[in-house]
Amino acid sequence: MIFNRQRVTMDGPPGGRRRLPVVAAAAAVTAALAAGCSDSSNAARTSLPQIPAQQVIGATEGRLNLVAWTGYAEDGSTDPKVDWVTPFERATGCKVTTKVADTSDSMVALMKTGRYDGVSASGDASVRLIYGGDVAPVNTSLLSNYPDIADFLKEQPYNSVGGQMYGVPHGYGANYLMYRKDKLPRPPTSWDVVFERNSPAAGNITAYDSPIYIADAALYLRTHRPDLKITDPYELTEEQFDAAVDLLRQMRTNIGQYWHSYADSVQSFKIGDSHAGTTWQVIASLAKAEGAPVETVLPAEGATGWSDTWMISSRARHPNCMYRWMNWITTPRVQAQVAQWFGQAAANPKACRYTEKGFCAEYKVGDAAFYKKIAFWKTPVTACGDSRGDNCVDYSRWTQAWAEIKG
Repeated sequence: MIFNRQRVTMDGPPGGRRRLPVVAAAAAVTAALAAGCSDSSNAARTSLPQIPAQQVIGATEGRLNLVAWTGYAEDGSTDPKVDWVTPFERATGCKVTTKVADTSDSMVALMKTGRYDGVSASGDASVRLIYGGDVAPVNTSLLSNYPDIADFLKEQPYNSVGGQMYGVPHGYGANYLMYRKDKLPRPPTSWDVVFERNSPAAGNITAYDSPIYIADAALYLRTHRPDLKITDPYELTEEQFDAAVDLLRQMRTNIGQYWHSYADSVQSFKIGDSHAGTTWQVIASLAKAEGAPVETVLPAEGATGWSDTWMISSRARHPNCMYRWMNWITTPRVQAQVAQWFGQAAANPKACRYTEKGFCAEYKVGDAAFYKKIAFWKTPVTACGDSRGDNCVDYSRWTQAWAEIKG
């Protein structure tokens, strides 16, 4: 493990993506999740809420309330050496309170309450937030580090509409295929080791526990079922969607673990319960550090991935502090801190000046060619984005199907 972070144990504090948080957001928002899953995706079929972008950054309000993934707003309480929140508070006078969420659905539900100023949204949440009227357009001219952000992260379907940015890119990563070398001595080069019934890893396959995982099946079918004519794994017609769901139902008996906690995945590969499945680079690095004989590969079919965006609430009570946070979190030095602690590619390539040797190469920082190989998460909506019109399956259906797949 080449990056600078504490040695994480299964009982220790988090250092990576989407570990179950100390404060479980789901318990607080269970009643709101249904609305978070469906209302915003339905809204995407109608019209874009007309919300003005802020034009100037005024005096700070003294507070900032965030919704964030674990490890995105570290204040030294996890590790005294890992703290970019306290310096921000000292520099701006904005006292930060962070609500940790462990799923995109939880983030959407939390932002609907109007109690938070900003959110570190992944692509499977951001479009719901935009069309649900929960976030405001961002005036990028007020963000001093915006010009340094990698161009391929800007004006994407998951963080903008019609060329208008709805946030500032934060970091990104691929959903790799990881396998145990002692269990699969012939290195896999395809996702068939996950999706085919006769897989040598049958019974010991791991999959990401989220409706967005349906896109992984669709991406596999894009290559192996050309008759379906899948072009975008997030824009699926009924026939394409049904084929992806059927594939996931068929592989259900081969699944040993569905995970959303990175620590659970590390442990499963370490003790040998998992032989192959989807992963993040940080999980692979931690598993290797724990002695697991694992390796990762970007399969021939490509992979899905995630790109996160800091977005400002349309009802932010502390908008000036939120703009200052977006400026702070995208500075090269802070980007380096977050990327190395969290295990992701920094959105600002200038962060590589402050990372350990080899980190940026491992995480493909600023690598536009690598980025093009990844189908980054975005919220499925009815609008197909092409001549098919409004004939694609929206996220509410994905959520329903995922519950049925898992049983």
